[in-house]
Amino acid sequence: MAAASSSKTTVYAALAGNVLVAITKIGAAIWTGSSAMTSEAVHSVVDTSNEMLLLYGYRRASRPADESHPLGYGRELYFWSFIVALVIFALGSGVSLYQGLVHVAAPERIEDPIVSFVVLGLSFLFEGASWLVALRRFRFDAARFGYYRAFVRSKDPPAFMVLLEDSAALIGIVIAVGATAAAVWLEQPVWDGVGSILIGILLGITSVGLARESKSLLIGEPAHPELARSILEIARRSPGVLQANGLLTVQLSPDEIVAALSVEFTDEKRADDIEQCVISLEREIRKHHPSVAALFIKPQTNARFHAVRAKRRGGSSQSHQ
Repeated sequence: MAAASSSKTTVYAALAGNVLVAITKIGAAIWTGSSAMTSEAVHSVVDTSNEMLLLYGYRRASRPADESHPLGYGRELYFWSFIVALVIFALGSGVSLYQGLVHVAAPERIEDPIVSFVVLGLSFLFEGASWLVALRRFRFDAARFGYYRAFVRSKDPPAFMVLLEDSAALIGIVIAVGATAAAVWLEQPVWDGVGSILIGILLGITSVGLARESKSLLIGEPAHPELARSILEIARRSPGVLQANGLLTVQLSPDEIVAALSVEFTDEKRADDIEQCVISLEREIRKHHPSVAALFIKPQTNARFHAVRAKRRGGSSQSHQ
């Protein structure tokens, strides 16, 4: 739960920063008429909306399990994360590309460009502060696996979404500054529209990456291999267990996992003995891995386990040995 709390703090920090940035950019876009500034204003409004959607997803995902959802509502966070990725593409990227094409076709002179530079500079400071908070949250995994691998491994979409959104925002501000400077100093307003197009492409690339990872979690990713190996090792050391055949895991939310464990018990164990072994094994697994929200232990011979798995190969199931 500590990871979820940390991620939520990151989202709140990003929301506060984006509200300030959006207000300043909207005012500057109206004042200057800059296409790049308008794209940046839309970008910040979209980011603000996204943070609100993520917080809504946290609230929905925290509801307890009930009869209609016996494993809880954890995946609602993944659903709303996917919606956020679509919003970035449909609104952020779409509007920026449209603005850019319109201003390339009919360039307009930027009024009072100093306002644009001041606002973009302040926006960079606000976004930078939010980016540092998100980076601090993500840095531990990045130090172990590298940033790309940590992004792919992450089971906590808000953690990497805020970091990627803020990174795209900082790059977008740099693009807007460059486009505005070129439009003013070269006296070629067309660069203002070019800047909007580049920002739209940047947001489109960001959206595709976020949608890909969110979709993968939404349809059901396995837990980290380290957790699977640990559970199997605990099972193998458990009294009365002859062999731990395999394990299937599914990530329900950043802090919740469903695990199905196939175990072969020693032949001399009676039904009531096996029940006690299962209780002891469940207790030990949850002691080391409290994130296991639901655990199913199936007494099964190793030969039977491999026969069943062989029939299912070629499908979407994954097992760890």
